[in-house]
Amino acid sequence: MRAGAILAYVLLIELARALVATVPGATMPALILGGAALALAAWGWPLDRLGLGTSKLGFRLLGGLALAAVLLLPAAARAMAVPLLPGGLAAAAIAVSIGEEIAFRGALFAALEDIGGAPLAVIGSTLAWTAAHALSHPAEFLPAVAGAGLLLAMWRMSFRDLVAPIVAHAIADLAL
Repeated sequence: MRAGAILAYVLLIELARALVATVPGATMPALILGGAALALAAWGWPLDRLGLGTSKLGFRLLGGLALAAVLLLPAAARAMAVPLLPGGLAAAAIAVSIGEEIAFRGALFAALEDIGGAPLAVIGSTLAWTAAHALSHPAEFLPAVAGAGLLLAMWRMSFRDLVAPIVAHAIADLAL
């Protein structure tokens, strides 16, 4: 029940964010408010169940940098790879990155793990993440989204950590 409610909520927020972002001049507010609304999916969850905490923070941050490097490899391999994100959208990109991680690999992951264990949490959060991105990204981009989601969910499962996926996601969104 809780997992279904979280899933419905985050997909609804992602749909609303994608629709509002199509309105001229509304992209930044849609990203910032959407990120904040996604983070609300974690309301009531203890920080440790979300993978958030300060123990071994240096290693968690370093893990985020390592994950970001992996996420950025395809872009680095492209000839003439340049960041596509306009500088003014940096704060908005960070807000939505944090919100998505807290929603998908924080609250939804924890809720799915409660009902079906880690495999369901990894697969379910990755599928939900990919479906949410289908609302705002071209179809040819979705395999990369799914791969990134799987990598971040595997990290979350293996290390019980959400700090590194947040760092990696924010860096990737800023660079891509």
